[in-house]
Amino acid sequence: MAQGCYKLQSNYTIGKLRDSNLMSSNQSIVDYIIEQISEAGEVYSKKMFGEYAIYCGPKVVALVCDDQLFVKPTKAGKEYISNYIEACPYQGAKPYLLISGDYWDDSEWLTELIKITAFELPITKKKKNKVKYNQE
Repeated sequence: MAQGCYKLQSNYTIGKLRDSNLMSSNQSIVDYIIEQISEAGEVYSKKMFGEYAIYCGPKVVALVCDDQLFVKPTKAGKEYISNYIEACPYQGAKPYLLISGDYWDDSEWLTELIKITAFELPITKKKKNKVKYNQE
């Protein structure tokens, strides 16, 4: 998709929602989201380049970028949300499900979405270190 890569489920383009000059995410927002989804299992966050990855067990299930929640898209997650918006959390990223702040207060709903997402995502395999050979 083009630069904005934001669309509704019906492929209705809603344009670029995010300003690329925004600051990094606020830790208190991430803490609130983690608190809201704590019943999903072992959930925690890791700071990465000023933004945050949200884990459920060993799986990255969401990102918090520019104080917005982006959940990895899965078939079951899309069905659960039904009328979803896809958006790129950062330039060059694949589209994620953009979860409006209006839904963050509904702990049960958000927890279920994270559980559904984590269940459907594969466990990522650790990449082996590549051995570099000197070519002369």
